[in-house]
Amino acid sequence: MPTPAPSGPLAHQLTAAMAAIHARGWCDGTGGNFSCVLQRQPLQLLMAPSGVDKGQVPAEALIVVDGDGQVRRGKGRASAETLLHLEIVRQARAGAVLHTHSQAGTLLSRHYGPEGSEVGWLQLTDLEMLKGLEGIGSHSCRIAVPVLANDQDLARLSALASPLLAEAPQGLLIAGHGLYAWGQDLGRAQRHLEILEFLLEQHWRQLLLQALHP
Repeated sequence: MPTPAPSGPLAHQLTAAMAAIHARGWCDGTGGNFSCVLQRQPLQLLMAPSGVDKGQVPAEALIVVDGDGQVRRGKGRASAETLLHLEIVRQARAGAVLHTHSQAGTLLSRHYGPEGSEVGWLQLTDLEMLKGLEGIGSHSCRIAVPVLANDQDLARLSALASPLLAEAPQGLLIAGHGLYAWGQDLGRAQRHLEILEFLLEQHWRQLLLQALHP
């Protein structure tokens, strides 16, 4: 019988964050995947198992995966996207990674997805909410969110994302798939997710207004 995953404070914080994100409609069905760094040496992530309703995962149902994405504790499969979580943790020094499938994130990731290149960009500026992102001190700054083509080969997708992560504004988009947001800890990752989801929602509404009133 597999050893259960830890069910201490971090596990309860992660399941509470997942339930809150699910309640916002950002990971319907079995969508989304969420992780926290449990330890760095050797690297282990605390995650929700794949294929479950992320709004109803009890702390004791979480799994622990190692630096190769293999399940070491708990019952269930690791998400195929675990490799991208691990790359973000390594390259961005993230303590938590949150991946959502919101309408705004999916819509804009397709709209700004790469055409004839491997990376597209969504640029945002002149919005007060930008200041909720780590390192942003003024609404007048400009951020560029990378938009990567979707790829079922997660090793290849992670390698494409890798050189962009250190400078990315605490998030990136996968075309037709949604948003990855991160932070030094779970609290900051959740804040960055909420800020980025707000900015995405605002941006597609702005595009709609421009189309209606050119």
